[in-house]
Amino acid sequence: MGVTACGGQTVPVNGATAASGSTAPVPQGLESFYSQELDWYPCGEGPTIAEHSKGVFLCTTAEVPLDYEDPDGQRITIALKKREADGDAQGTLFINPGGPGGSGVELVDSAADLFGKGVLKAYDVIGFDPRGVGSSTAVDCMTDAELDEERSGQVYTAEELAAEKQESEEEIQASVLDTAKEDAAACEANTEVKGLLDHIDTVSAARDLDVLRALAGDSTLTYLGYSYGTYLGATYADLFPANVGRLVLDGAVDPTLSAGELSLGQAEGFENALRAFVADCQAGRACPLTGDVDAGVRQIQDFLDVVATSPIETHDPNRPLTRSLALDAIIGVLYADEAWSVLSEGLSQAMLQNDGSTMLYISDLLSSRNEDGSYSGNGNEVISAINCLDYPVEGDSASWAAEADKTEELSPTFGDALGYSDLYCQGWGHTSHRERTAIHATGAAPILVVGTTGDPATPYQWSVSLAEQLDSATLLTWEGNGHTAYGRAGDCVNDAVDTYLLTGEMPEQGLTCVGQE
Repeated sequence: MGVTACGGQTVPVNGATAASGSTAPVPQGLESFYSQELDWYPCGEGPTIAEHSKGVFLCTTAEVPLDYEDPDGQRITIALKKREADGDAQGTLFINPGGPGGSGVELVDSAADLFGKGVLKAYDVIGFDPRGVGSSTAVDCMTDAELDEERSGQVYTAEELAAEKQESEEEIQASVLDTAKEDAAACEANTEVKGLLDHIDTVSAARDLDVLRALAGDSTLTYLGYSYGTYLGATYADLFPANVGRLVLDGAVDPTLSAGELSLGQAEGFENALRAFVADCQAGRACPLTGDVDAGVRQIQDFLDVVATSPIETHDPNRPLTRSLALDAIIGVLYADEAWSVLSEGLSQAMLQNDGSTMLYISDLLSSRNEDGSYSGNGNEVISAINCLDYPVEGDSASWAAEADKTEELSPTFGDALGYSDLYCQGWGHTSHRERTAIHATGAAPILVVGTTGDPATPYQWSVSLAEQLDSATLLTWEGNGHTAYGRAGDCVNDAVDTYLLTGEMPEQGLTCVGQE
């Protein structure tokens, strides 16, 4: 721990030492991790950014303890990718795309499109893959072929589908438990580092982030986190308030909510987003959805019922469009209203021409499936593994049944895919030891929280709640659709975030930006 003295310098206390190049304190017992030297080298892959004068990405790995309670035990590696500043760097900007399971290493490739020129001139931008993810020491559960099968889901006969809809609550819950146990067994068998599945929680990832901050030579952390990345950033601020520099938390997760409450919020959010998409589709472009919004939503639900028993052909004769793949495509595009026209085209092709090629393409793109059948990253595999370590199992069979009913009530279209999260984690078996509580980050420097009013994945109220919890937060609101705001909204949002990152100046409390203004 440390306290901030005049001039923003951090004074080590409690016997902690300062990392080389940084005045922030080093936790006792972790000196070897904070003092390691990073060997940056040209990545040899990723696009060359024309605006980037140095024209290359640099890559490296850092070592961290598998278990911070046993720092002398096994070590794991964290992968990093850096885009050097276009000017004289004033520091490092760390970025995380969310997930959990999203790759910060991959996100750096988009830095030139994401950030303003001033930010790119002032900061080295570093993306990292959190523990368990991507190019870091990673969770591995399935082969590419097995992941294809998992994503395709089950194809039913009409009789089987009818029978499933009549399953008892006991049968449903038994099936969820069995699935979770099978998934956990596969991950345990295929993950190279034994014990990793018990140590990919967000607290450990936040402690890794402090090591990375120190190795970059920064006394305080400058950070942009999207979605789950807000939970990681808020956790960091709570653990290391004296090390907080400028944190942007966009599309916030509310840390006071249970796993079940998160699912309920998303169920309502995605159903509302679907209705907004249908209205947009019917109003302004060639659209296969007729009548009013209610009728259009029912037509999508009917289409999903049809492909549950009768998948439609695609450009790949071995991979027809199933209900699961179609559902993934629809949910995924609801994250970004700028892609709604593509979903309209995909639905038109599927519903009117009996061709699921575009919908399959969307689903594959969102799941990071390459044309050769391989997958980039492991987001599909690791998301539940991280969530089950972050959220303690709450409730019992009766409350889970009631929660599942409520989820389907809030989202007739998607609810059946979003329920039973606590039950799944009970079957998963790698349990959370984290207490569900508000995060205040007392003593942290000012933090900027950004919320989008039409966000389906992290509903706006979650950003309001996190901003209220954090002692030093300011809330910036974007009236728009889709998941997160910075880099998608107009100049009002982007300039406010850039100004904060460059100068530390906060937007006025209560600022609301509308659309692309």
